[in-house]
Amino acid sequence: MNESTQKIALFIDADNAPASKFEDVLSEVAKYGVVTIRKAYGNWKNPCLKSWEELLHEYAIQPIQQYDLTKGKNASDIALVIDAMDVMYTKNIDVMCFVSSDCDFTPMVTRALAEGKVVLGFGERKAPSPFVNACSKFLFLDQEPEQNGTTPKKTINLKSDTKLINLLRQAIEATEEENGWAALGPVGSHISNKTSFDSRNYGYKNLSSLLKPIDLFELKRGPGNSYLVRDARKKK
Repeated sequence: MNESTQKIALFIDADNAPASKFEDVLSEVAKYGVVTIRKAYGNWKNPCLKSWEELLHEYAIQPIQQYDLTKGKNASDIALVIDAMDVMYTKNIDVMCFVSSDCDFTPMVTRALAEGKVVLGFGERKAPSPFVNACSKFLFLDQEPEQNGTTPKKTINLKSDTKLINLLRQAIEATEEENGWAALGPVGSHISNKTSFDSRNYGYKNLSSLLKPIDLFELKRGPGNSYLVRDARKKK
């Protein structure tokens, strides 16, 4: 199916997501298709949701009221999951999006993936790692963006991130030619098939700009001005 015609359902855990970043969420979701369902869950009598309340009419978001019936229990999460399951089985939806930072919707995500849905997640870095890793793609809303093509102000020691380096090396090895060079496009696709990785979560706008400052890899232009990458250990 053409991505521009995909139908998207967006579920917002308003109790645990920053309203100030909602435009960023919509901009990302728009790459995948058209949002036909927009629902936000929370206790709308709570003053803390005032910032979300101001967005409801502007972005045609349907508010779902959930009272705090039991202290320490978030009824909004349960209501969100029930509605998401209902939508998944009764509506013609291709992509499901969950906006939350605190709650672990991993079972919901894995079920949606099993049904052939693309699952997008959005939240802050405090979001549970199982939820983050289960999504087709997860974008941190509190990441520091790249500034004018330069290294982010908050320097991230990419080389010391063993998980990241191993992920990159495995993807390159899986897609490389006999000479050790791999086209960056297939490398990115291979990574996407394994995890919710997104270079923007490290402060870089794309995979090539993420690789450039890591001297463990070589990067050069290939046919059609596309990038090629190689594990520096294979350099002769």
